[in-house]
This record gives sequence, C-alpha cells and structure tokens, in this order.
Amino acid sequence: MFTTEIEIRTGTEPVVHDLTQEIEKFLAAAEGDSGLLHVWVPHATAGLAVIETGAGSDTDLIAAIDEFLPRDDRWQHRHGSHGHGRDHVLPAFLPPYASVPVVDRALVTGPWQSVCLVDTNVDNPVRRVRFSFLPG
Repeated sequence: MFTTEIEIRTGTEPVVHDLTQEIEKFLAAAEGDSGLLHVWVPHATAGLAVIETGAGSDTDLIAAIDEFLPRDDRWQHRHGSHGHGRDHVLPAFLPPYASVPVVDRALVTGPWQSVCLVDTNVDNPVRRVRFSFLPG
C-alpha cells in the first residue's frame, strides 16, 4: 500500500474542496498502474462527496446541507460556534471515506465527477486528508 496525508486549508466558510489535482499528483508517484484509491478524512466534522464541481453543484450542496442540517440551536452537541452540532452530524450523510478504482494511474470516474472534501465546520480551518493506493 502507498499512502500519504495532505493538509487542506478550508478557511472560515463552509466549503466543497475539489481534491482531483492532489489525487492526480499522489497517483503519479504511486507504484502500480491500476488498483484502488481510498480517501479518508480523519475528522468528526467533515466528509467526502463524489460530485460535479464548477457548474454550481458545489454551491448547491452547501445550500442543501444548510437546509437539511440547519445551523441553529436544535443540536445536543453545543460546543463551538452557533449550530456547530450539525457539523458533527454531517459525516453520517457525507461519509469521511471514498474508494475509487484507478486504471493507468487515472481515477475511473465519470466525465464530470470529482472527489471533494466537504467541510462545514467554520471552527476548524485546517483539515487532513489521507490518500491510500492499493495496487492490484
């Protein structure tokens, strides 16, 4: 297994961060041409999504999260900024992991799909993401 961990600065606003360039750089250094890429986010308040970016879907995703999981006082988990408890529920809907096939050192995704870090936690502006490649 070939693995590495990177750091992503997500800032102080909810964000959908496209990881494609970081993944391509990682795969270029991996031994083996084909296998399985596993992406892992070791955080209790962030998740991963495989979606289209750049055409508004990333903005729509943040809006849907805000509607489905409002940042208000309903949450039992109350430390951090107002409504932070919803950030702890997010990974139940956007899991902190994704696995994608790799062929010829390229992700086997649809033409518009990207693997994205989704972070709504405005209290933690720095995230770690682990890439692991299992050749096969």
